[in-house]
Amino acid sequence: QVQLVESGGGLVQAGGSLRLSCAASGRTDSRYAMGWFRQAPGKERDFVARISRSGGNTYYADSVKGRFTISRDNAKNTVYLQMNSLKPEDTAVYYCAASSAYYSGNSYYARAASYDYWGQGTQVTVSS
Repeated sequence: QVQLVESGGGLVQAGGSLRLSCAASGRTDSRYAMGWFRQAPGKERDFVARISRSGGNTYYADSVKGRFTISRDNAKNTVYLQMNSLKPEDTAVYYCAASSAYYSGNSYYARAASYDYWGQGTQVTVSS
């Protein structure tokens, strides 16, 4: 069992930056592929970014490519999402998730169903 806790959300003006953190606890001896998803009111949960166990492979949704950066510090059991040039359409609850699967394809990790554990989410609001 793995517990995930997100932090770092808040209110920011368009063009600003935020860094989200996701701290893992519990059975972290087995590394997990990690992802970030977001869900706006009345919409489905959408993929944002994923990172491999080693951190060497990352993948982004087209909507955030070039603006967001996912990274991880395995010594601290923490995954980060650096969000720059934020837009009002980035407003959502952001969730981190952990997958125990060992697939290599990015498309697999872009699906919410591919993840076993989820955090409670952190609100990001971007004002225009």
